Amino acid sequence: MPIPLLDAGEPLLVTEGLKKYFPIKGVFFTKAYVKAVDDVSLAVPRGRTVGLVGESGSGKTTYGRLVLRLIEPTAGKIIFDGTDVLKLRGRALKRFRRRAQMVFQDPYMSLNPRMTVFETIMEPLRVHGIRVDDPQEFVVKLLYEVGLNETHLYRYPHEFSGGQRQRIAIARVLALEPDFIVLDEPTSALDVSVQAQILNMLKELQRRRGLTYLFISHDLGVVRYMSDYIAVMYLGKLMEVGPAEEVFEKPLHPYTRLLLDSIPVPDPEVARSKRVAVKGEPSSPVNPPPGCRFRSRCPLARSECSSKTPRLVEVEKHHYVACWLHR
Repeated sequence: MPIPLLDAGEPLLVTEGLKKYFPIKGVFFTKAYVKAVDDVSLAVPRGRTVGLVGESGSGKTTYGRLVLRLIEPTAGKIIFDGTDVLKLRGRALKRFRRRAQMVFQDPYMSLNPRMTVFETIMEPLRVHGIRVDDPQEFVVKLLYEVGLNETHLYRYPHEFSGGQRQRIAIARVLALEPDFIVLDEPTSALDVSVQAQILNMLKELQRRRGLTYLFISHDLGVVRYMSDYIAVMYLGKLMEVGPAEEVFEKPLHPYTRLLLDSIPVPDPEVARSKRVAVKGEPSSPVNPPPGCRFRSRCPLARSECSSKTPRLVEVEKHHYVACWLHR
């Protein structure tokens, strides 16, 4: 699978032919595999945000965990800043984990309920053997950076709102001064007004620290606001990759168009006249259909769509699509 290059500069993260198959075990042996991520090649430009979108079960979160080696891939390559991540062991792998971190969807589940804010933020430094001259001053500076203050130092997670917990989780990630952060639905559990505050904070942190984000979400409005580039996944495969505004204004893949049509429009007349409903349910990732995986739901499917799986090709500059309509 060719790697879609989204920027003229050297990418920070590259995955090549990345696969993750989860076995479904029978009584005595493996019966089948769930193909959660299937031959995904993608380059994430340094200092930019790539938004990864798709329906539930498309493989977004699995891909995010794979690139951090939270789970091991079935096949493929993960190159981070020129280094093959899958070959790292011991201290080298630990150094990689300092540079690549993750913010999880549910901040309450990702925080230890028995640790204070101070202990939570100092924990990654303890794990990595990092010493600071004044731990309390170090933590307070991080808290101010995420919109909290010293009065929160010795409180526990249950004493905070959802937005405040997510700020604590982000401060914990920043303690290791990473270069790359996977943001897995970081605002989906929050109120809309709080979402805006967290998103603006993430953009400011990126500008100030030069961070690179992989932003995983099903909320297309949020992804458009946050992302420089968009990658669309369906049943473990990339359907379309390109600059965010171009993908939103000129989608090339029928699946991308249907995703965009699913965005709520505050005008019932527009909603009735212009939106196209998605037909059917996604196919099973255990036994995906041959050819294009979206063809069973695609209103523009042709005979070629069932014969061979389309590969990503560059239709316009930095804009790639895997669809037989663009051959």
